[in-house]
Amino acid sequence: MPTSPIEAPEEPPGRVPIVAVVGATASGKTGLSLDLAERLGGEVVNTDAMQVYRGMDVGTAKLPPDQRRGIPHHLLDLLSVRDPLTVAEFQARARDVAGRLRASGRVPVLVGGSALYTRAILDRFEFPGTDEAVRARLEAELAEVGPLRLHERLATRDPEAAARIIPENGRRTVRALEVIEITGRPFTASLPRLEYADAASVQVGMDIDRPTLDARIEQRVDQMFEDGFVAEVERLLGEGLAEGRTAGRAIGYREVAAHLAGELSLEEARERTVVATRRFARRQDSWFRKDPRIVWVAHDDPGRVEKALAAVPR
Repeated sequence: MPTSPIEAPEEPPGRVPIVAVVGATASGKTGLSLDLAERLGGEVVNTDAMQVYRGMDVGTAKLPPDQRRGIPHHLLDLLSVRDPLTVAEFQARARDVAGRLRASGRVPVLVGGSALYTRAILDRFEFPGTDEAVRARLEAELAEVGPLRLHERLATRDPEAAARIIPENGRRTVRALEVIEITGRPFTASLPRLEYADAASVQVGMDIDRPTLDARIEQRVDQMFEDGFVAEVERLLGEGLAEGRTAGRAIGYREVAAHLAGELSLEEARERTVVATRRFARRQDSWFRKDPRIVWVAHDDPGRVEKALAAVPR
């Protein structure tokens, strides 16, 4: 992964902002993040939960090194597909990188579609502890009865948390139930507040209409399959993708894995990837629209870079 020397000087410069480019997948965040990094003298910090994995390139639309305009990128290709990654672990890594960049006078430009990861870096967000015995018991139950049953239990104990977690996401449901059990409080009580940890923070959102976004998603998925997505998934399955608690949940990868197992045709895998990605994009947009601090710029506005720069604290 391209890196740069980010050792802090003895006397750090004045306050350096932290900028996050947010929005739905395929909305154009990557291009804007590069434009802002160039204009601000910054470096890009990945906040996509799946781009941290080595080899997950085509299916995550990871920007190839020769298209990064010479701008250092951080938190890409950190882990093997077998390795789990929690939001708390990502927060620690990302805050360390962002802190060192800022201390050296460089602007961290966060970009990625994982809203919770972005919030974990920007907002006041303290994670409750874990209890290995409770977690193991809940995970064993998940394997026995499936995610829907556990999600039903969560809905009775914390309806708000259940509404935020899709029923099929057994891993997040287990975590919510674990937190409820060990803290005696709703899981939602531990979620981030809309309060920046550092006031010199800004979020710029890519505003895009749904028909255009839907078309872009289908085009992106078609390109993924043309660029060797099936071969990528086949290779990663050989490296343990199916056993990865985090990487194994990635949209597209599970659909192609089903195709390789003979459960879906190639066209069915492609279509299900499109549908799942559109559904995910709607959830992303819904999450970000609830945050009144985001400064939105139109994806096709020729002045979007200047408008985004105007929102950055100096």
